[in-house]
Amino acid sequence: MTRFSALGDVAISIPVVRQMAIQHPEHHFYMISMPMVVPLFREIPNLTFIAFDKKGQHKGWLGAFRLFRELQRLHIDALVDLHDVLRTKELRLFFRITGKKVVSIHKGRHEKRLLTKNGFQHSAPLTPTIERYQMVFEKLGLQKVNLDKYAFSISSKPIDRELNALFGAKHGDWIGIAPFAQHKGKQLPLKTIEEIIAHFSEQENTTVFLFGAGKTEGSKMQEWTNQYINVISVANRFEIDEEVMLMKRLDMMLTMDSANMHLASLAAVPVLSVWGATHPYAGFYGFHQLEDTSIQLDLACRPCSVFGNKPCRFGTYECLERIDSGYIIQKMNRMLQTKKESSLT
Repeated sequence: MTRFSALGDVAISIPVVRQMAIQHPEHHFYMISMPMVVPLFREIPNLTFIAFDKKGQHKGWLGAFRLFRELQRLHIDALVDLHDVLRTKELRLFFRITGKKVVSIHKGRHEKRLLTKNGFQHSAPLTPTIERYQMVFEKLGLQKVNLDKYAFSISSKPIDRELNALFGAKHGDWIGIAPFAQHKGKQLPLKTIEEIIAHFSEQENTTVFLFGAGKTEGSKMQEWTNQYINVISVANRFEIDEEVMLMKRLDMMLTMDSANMHLASLAAVPVLSVWGATHPYAGFYGFHQLEDTSIQLDLACRPCSVFGNKPCRFGTYECLERIDSGYIIQKMNRMLQTKKESSLT
């Protein structure tokens, strides 16, 4: 199975890959992806992870051929391409030449272009990406898995001990905030985020955890941690599976349309997601998240991009600038209250 990047897309694939392996113990599965996600696949007994070295030995078409030769030695019977990019297409070609079965994802690129052209008001929701992953395995003749049975699982005891040592036993509300996204068109203004952090830092029995990665993000989150009480930055402190285990302890999480939305969804945490240039209709909504736990404005220009990487055609980013921090706080409080009420029943 190939899904080299991005982190969010790999996270979306995990419930399907895990349940497929559990449902078919007679088969052995190999997942080829970026090294940082290997912890997310550790607890699947009949799955072996193969790290894709994008900038090293697997770079370019020659690197794709090297990867093919590595896989040949494993006597693989079929290739499942969950990515459909140049490198995986080259890999598919090598497998076909040797007579192996090859299946690949249909990304619906044409439908997504129409969505950004016509806008969500004149479109219908597209097939969710997680369903597209399921359909690839069905092409191999494997039965569709029951994703309702999915539960993220890793050896949690060592991680639990580490988290307890760092943060102590949980008291009150634990809120996660992932304030950043890969592209400007997917990220709230920092002023809006700071207003939300400032509000919850002042609430009694409330701890705010800030999630993110990278030097710039980490620096900004540390600045907020120093400025506000009851705020903790976990940026660049844990492996990815440890972050997910921390997310499992949260009462709710605020994210952009980002990888953290998908990681928190794996942890079965209620997520309030913010959508600007992108739209859930493109099929990238959080796994098992409720439809009403998103924040977005009904602007005719949305979505202007499938991935949020295109600059705003008006240069104003109104889809994000016009979202009020007070409204977000209100929705977060409502989700916290719902969580408390459900724990009593």
